[in-house]
Amino acid sequence: MPHYTRGDVRIRYEEAGSGFPLLATPGGGLNSIVAGWPSQVFDAMALFSDDFRCITMDQRNASGGESSGPVDVDDPWGALADDQLGVMDHLGIDKFLFIGYCIGGPFALKLIERAPDRVAAAVLCQPVGHASKTPDAMYDSGMAWGAELRARRPEVTQETIDQYVHNLYRVQPDFMYSVSRDFARACQTPLLVLPDDTPAHSYEAAMDLVAIAPNVQVSEYPWKESKDTYDRTVAQVREFLLAHGRS
Repeated sequence: MPHYTRGDVRIRYEEAGSGFPLLATPGGGLNSIVAGWPSQVFDAMALFSDDFRCITMDQRNASGGESSGPVDVDDPWGALADDQLGVMDHLGIDKFLFIGYCIGGPFALKLIERAPDRVAAAVLCQPVGHASKTPDAMYDSGMAWGAELRARRPEVTQETIDQYVHNLYRVQPDFMYSVSRDFARACQTPLLVLPDDTPAHSYEAAMDLVAIAPNVQVSEYPWKESKDTYDRTVAQVREFLLAHGRS
């Protein structure tokens, strides 16, 4: 499989289809990997490759993936965004669409913050975020990821894992983790939010984003429980991407 390298960072990626570029990241928290697509609520790589040049990747240090790099304690969200932008740079892609599942919600907003002129529009499918009833759901998931990483890379200390996961989920323990509410209020990038309601997929955070972002659409909710609403939502995603994907 193709890889992109930058210093100590090595990122595995895949492509399918042609057309306006669409970067797609499956769910799985810090274990977001290409092999996770079949288990997603819908497979963007399979569904949208007739309309777009779809690109996906294993996130840095994800269990079961082929991407690796330093555990960036100082700027964890920024480092992940830099990996994603690095793949697009490697492929010669400037402007692109983004769809992210689960942890892809924070990915989307950090990408837009990092490169606002490059992200044409973003879909946040079942985004994670702070939930007042289950505030440590993502933190606990991150610590489980850290235990798996240490088993593979014993040179990574527990202190490093503790600080990394803390900086992901507890430095800004509110909303979407990767950006502030002030950023979301000022974000002009078109967004489409598909809410979910689980301990990690915070309905509360998703709807807070819908309430304050100036250029946002939201799907029906609930949208997965019946075939009709599911089909309408997938069609809404396709129409949204087509509307904003212009060469």
